[in-house]
Order: sequence, then structure tokens, then C-alpha cells
Amino acid sequence: MAMKWFWSYLKKQKGKIILGFVLVIITSILAIINPQIIGIIVDDVIGDGTNVNMTLLYQIIGLMLGVTLLRAACRFIMVNCFEIASQNMLYDLRDGVYRNLLQKDFTFYNKNRTGDLMSRQTGDMMAIRHFVAQVMYSLFENVLLFIIALIMIFSVDIRIAFAMLLVIPITALNTYQQSKSIKPKFAAIREHFSSLNAFAQENISGNRVVKAFAKEEFEKEKFNIENDGYRDAEMEAATVWRKYVPRFELLSNMLVFILMLVGGIMVIKGYISLGGMLTINGYLWMLNTPLRMMGWLINDVYRFSTSVDKIYATISEEPDIKPPYKPIVKERLEGRVEFKNVSYYAYDDVILKDINFKIEPGQTVGIIGSTGSGKSTLTNLMCRFYDVNDGEILIDGINVRDMSLYDLRNNIGMAMQDVFLFSDTVEGNIAYGRPHCSFEEVKWAAKVANADDFIMLMPEGYDTIVGERGVGLSGGQKQRISLARALIKKPAIVILDDTTSAVDMETETQIQEALTALENKETVFIIAHRISSIKDADIILVLEDGRIVEQGSHDELIEQEGYYYTVFTHQYGEFDQRRIV
Repeated sequence: MAMKWFWSYLKKQKGKIILGFVLVIITSILAIINPQIIGIIVDDVIGDGTNVNMTLLYQIIGLMLGVTLLRAACRFIMVNCFEIASQNMLYDLRDGVYRNLLQKDFTFYNKNRTGDLMSRQTGDMMAIRHFVAQVMYSLFENVLLFIIALIMIFSVDIRIAFAMLLVIPITALNTYQQSKSIKPKFAAIREHFSSLNAFAQENISGNRVVKAFAKEEFEKEKFNIENDGYRDAEMEAATVWRKYVPRFELLSNMLVFILMLVGGIMVIKGYISLGGMLTINGYLWMLNTPLRMMGWLINDVYRFSTSVDKIYATISEEPDIKPPYKPIVKERLEGRVEFKNVSYYAYDDVILKDINFKIEPGQTVGIIGSTGSGKSTLTNLMCRFYDVNDGEILIDGINVRDMSLYDLRNNIGMAMQDVFLFSDTVEGNIAYGRPHCSFEEVKWAAKVANADDFIMLMPEGYDTIVGERGVGLSGGQKQRISLARALIKKPAIVILDDTTSAVDMETETQIQEALTALENKETVFIIAHRISSIKDADIILVLEDGRIVEQGSHDELIEQEGYYYTVFTHQYGEFDQRRIV
């Protein structure tokens, strides 16, 4: 299946590939002409050295030059055909793999490291391109040259040809043994390369944590372990070609020895002319080169096949979240949300159990609970980043499993708990959900998120380049840009996952007032640990161990004196501020 997938991309370049192979055949056939001419010159033109026809000699040499130039021109076009085909195929391949990765769900990215996926797009891709650009035609050309050379040698003298055939069974045996040994070695190399790449990527991204804990030496030791593993894998593969490549060199040189020994004796005894022996000697490189190249070509073939297997194994993983066969298309949602007996578990761990609630459009929902109680999972299920195991989630009365994934997520503005900002301008990060929106809209979203003031103090204002993952910004600044990014979509549903945890109380109050004053009142879900973030919500859900243990308004939950009341007293104390405003 992996090779079938690869050929589906290569066949798009079949015109150039076919032309390239035709030119390989032409250049291989042209290669037989000059040795034949050399034999004619020695036997028929020069002869015993008397009465040499110089005009004929010059004509024949001119013919040799013409054949050489024609062969060089054909080879130039051939190499360009394969190079262009390889680059075009690589472009399509990278695009296809990248598009496939974008279709993967959260579960896939939870299991696969970024460095591993990057190695699929870099090292593995280049191994495939190298195969198409060079190895593919080299393999065909060397086999063709070998066959043509044998045929031509048989046509000159069958006895010398049979003497040279003695080398072929030994070559075939070595080829089989090398191919059997090398494939697992290259599989190990790709594994170690991916692991090394993932380790380096992770530690470069997390270098601030490394420095904060003064763990540079510790990380160097861990890197050396990964590096040693990769080096050892490469050395293991090198032992294979070190073992077999010299054998192929020896076998190729044996052909020269056979020709000089057998051919020399036959010339001395008059069984073959000197010109005939020189003709065979001219074909000798056509036998030597394939034998010398065989070891290297086998290495490249298995490097290529291993890379194809690795990439295909990655992209062939079926996502758990699949779009419905006939999705219900609804471009603009109202924001009515209902959970009916929803349960979700992963790896035998119950995350949510029997969740039931109904939210009307425009209402604000507060969600609070201890760490690991399932707060973020609840909203992730709503966005269909994961699918429920039991029950159903309805938005505007439609099961989210039946909705177009694009329409569903396009109607939800989400400011995630783990804020990710791209290496782009502040404006570009805010406008990510609507890249063609006006600057006035960007500024509006920033003002609602209480981010406009600090943005204007930046060196380039909204044109300031944000460092990778928002480096250089405080936690609160990143959260406010993330909030602005969610709001600029003007979605039907807004999800704020602990979005104001890193801002001060005054800024949080200003953000809440701005959200309340929005013209198009969205349904808002606020996940928080601070009572101040959710006290004004229409409905507050209290989660504990994956269940809703309390539900109601702030005043109603205070009266119940349960978990919510306990959190409130821890944050505000036991005095008459229960009904804080």
C-alpha cells in the first residue's frame, strides 16, 4: 500500500519519467557504438600500419565525436527530466502530507511528537526525492548497460563472454545478502533520526525552562544519548556496505583480470583479433560500473523504501473524528447548546459521566471545578475535538456529529488554556480567524479584550512581530491577544478556557464589562478557577470527578453551601460578601 501511495504521486510526472527512460535507453544504445568503432579502426583502418587511409580515419573519429556529443546531450536532457520530475513530485508530496496532517485530530497529535512529524517532512522527503532524481534512472541504466554489454561481448566472442558470466552468480548472491541485511538497518536509522529530531525540537522550544532550572548539563547528557543512538544506527548500516561494497569492487576488477588473461591468450593464439579484444575492453566499463554501483544503489533503494513506509504509516492513521457523510450545513448558529447524558472516557479513565444541561442563546455559562475534573474536556467535546462515548451534544437542536466540522468550529471562538501565538505581527495573530478583516475590526477586538493599550505601547504597535509562541509577552498579554483572536470571528459561541487567569482583577472586570456590552450577544462559556470570573454568569456548572455536582446562579450556589461555597469562602473569606458585585 505504501508503494501504491507513492506511485499515485509519481504517475503525475509520467510524461517526464517516460521521456527520461527513453533517453536512458538511447544513451545506453549509443554507448555500444564507440567500442565497435575502436575495433574497426584497429583491425580495418590501421591494420599492420601500412597504407592507412587517413581520410577514413578522420571520418571515423568524427563519427565517434558526434556520437559522444549526442550521448552527452541526451544525458543532459535525461537528467533534467528526472530532476524536474523529482522536484514537482516532492512539491505535491509535501503538500499532500501537510494537508493530511491538518486533517488529523487531537488524539493523533497527543500520540505523535512534533519532531517525528517534522522528520517525515524533511529527511524522509529528501530520501524519496533522491530516489526519483538519481537512483531510479541509475538503477535502470546500470541494468540496461550490463545486459547490452553482455550481448555485445557475446557478439564479439562467445568464449570470453562465458568466462565473464562466471562473475554474475557471485554478484547476484552478494546482492541478495546485502538487500536482506540493509533494510532493518535503515528502519533503525529513521527511528533514531526521528527521535533525535523530536528531542532537539522539544528542548529548543523549552530552552527557557532548561535555563530556569540550570539543567543544561543534564540535557546535554540526554542529547548525547540520542545522538549516540543515531550514530550507532548509521554505523550499523555502514558495516553492511563496508562489507559488501568492496566485494562488488573486487568482482568488477575480476572482469578486467578475466579479459586480460583469457583475451590475451586468445589474441596470442589467433582466436580473436586485437581489435576484437579492444572492442570487448571498450564494453568492459559497461559491466564494471553496474557492479561497482550495485552496493550503493541497494543502500539508496532501501533508504527510499524505508522513508516511504514511515511517511505512509503516519498519514494512513485514520482520525477518530470524521466528518459526517452528509453534513448538515448551517453557516450561522444561534448558540443554543444542550448536553444529553454525555459521557466520555479515554484509555479506560472516565473523564466525564452523565453530563446534562441546556443553555439558551446569549447566556453566559461559568464552569468551575478542581484540576482534572473535566472542565476543558467538556468544551473540547462541544467543538468536536473528541467524540462522546455516550449521549449526544446538540447545538441549535442538531447533533454535532451531524454538522459540518467547518461550520461548527467556524461558529465557535475559542481562547484556549494553552495560548499559542504564531511568529507574526500582533495584527496577524488577532486576525488569524478572519485574515481579510479590516484593521478597524482588529482594533475593536483588541479593545474588547483590553489589549489595545499595551499593544500601542509596543515599538511597532500592531505591526510588532510576536516571537515564537508569544515569547516576549507576559502571560496576561498573551491571554488578551488570544481573547481578541476569538472575538474577531464574531462567533455564535465563545469559549474562554481560563483566559483571564493571568490578568489582574481590574483588567478582568473591564474585559467582562466589554463582553457584556457586545452588540451581538454570544453564548459564552467561561472556564475559571476564580469566582470573580464567573460570578455574574447566568448559569454556573460545578464539576467534580467528571460529574456536575452543582448547577445554578451564584446566589443559588452560595445558598447550597457545597463545593462552590467552599471555594468562595477560601477566596473571599467568611464575611458578608457572598453576593459580591
